[in-house]
Amino acid sequence: MIARRAGAARRRLARLVAGFALGASAVAAGTGNPWQTIERAGDTGCADGSPYRFHVRVADASRLLVFFNGGGACWNAATCDPAGKPTYRVHAGEGSGNDPREYGGAFDLDNPENPFRDWSQVFVSYCSGDVYLGDATTRYAGQDGDVVIRHAGRANAEAALAEAYARFPAPKEVVVAGGSAGALASPVYAAVLAGRYPDASITQLGGGGAGYRLPPPTVLWESWGVIPALPAVLDTAGVSSDSLRITDLHRLAAAAAPGIRFHSYDNAYDAVQEQFLALLGHPAELLPVLDANLDDLHADLPYLRSYVAGGEFHTLLRYDELYTRETAGVRAVDWLAGVIDPARDAPNVHCSCDGECRGP
Repeated sequence: MIARRAGAARRRLARLVAGFALGASAVAAGTGNPWQTIERAGDTGCADGSPYRFHVRVADASRLLVFFNGGGACWNAATCDPAGKPTYRVHAGEGSGNDPREYGGAFDLDNPENPFRDWSQVFVSYCSGDVYLGDATTRYAGQDGDVVIRHAGRANAEAALAEAYARFPAPKEVVVAGGSAGALASPVYAAVLAGRYPDASITQLGGGGAGYRLPPPTVLWESWGVIPALPAVLDTAGVSSDSLRITDLHRLAAAAAPGIRFHSYDNAYDAVQEQFLALLGHPAELLPVLDANLDDLHADLPYLRSYVAGGEFHTLLRYDELYTRETAGVRAVDWLAGVIDPARDAPNVHCSCDGECRGP
């Protein structure tokens, strides 16, 4: 049984922007801590009922990174129950994996190689199990009783974006990135930000999410209330839960904002993507389905550059893998520097079939 409260996305965003000063509270940071933690009330919230919080760093206001954190997904009582063994992050508080201060990679502000070291950043926390696209309260039938989950991914994302709009009204360069679950949503929010910042260069980068070669995942879209909640900037005429494939999110975003520069980073045998393919009933070795998806997207999108590294690692930007990974002679950090520079054209990089793809 699914009870959903769908949509009203634009009205909700307008309320968030208008109520910026009233609807947020800041959690104090230590001396010298460049991050501010923001809690939102209203329609936001995490799956376990706890408050939603995200993080903002103010630096160069002309360059903005909006990062959508990863953390799994859920679609039935077994995967969703916060009291059981959930396959996603259920809260955004301490110990949830939703704090940029705990990560390296693009969030290591002391590393001189970090391409985002001087950028302003919004770290969008994830705790809704719906890849940031849901707007539904769903009752999942379980053996030990029903599990009721509020999938508030759209409201949570909008709250973070409203903060970005208030603090950074006119950036010249915007990177919309995501890892894992955030990678799936990042094309959608790249289109949203392209609409908000029409004079900025918009770059999208998804990490650890391009391998989901599936039929339309109807049960996900319906459990989460996704279709009626998709942002108004997308042309969703004819789109239904029975027709929308995960890779179609890129196509919808490109149609809405053809100027977006799309990018994808994946490891050839990413263990997490393989795990979720199996949980969704489509077990597969990742590389063949990943390559097939990328071939299709390279053909369909106006601009796409991809980096396929070897091994089973999952995502890139949150980890020091960013600085140690090298594929086909191209360091990941150097590739990223080309990705985020509007004047440069990053290469397509792919591990070789002589053992590099199976490598660490």
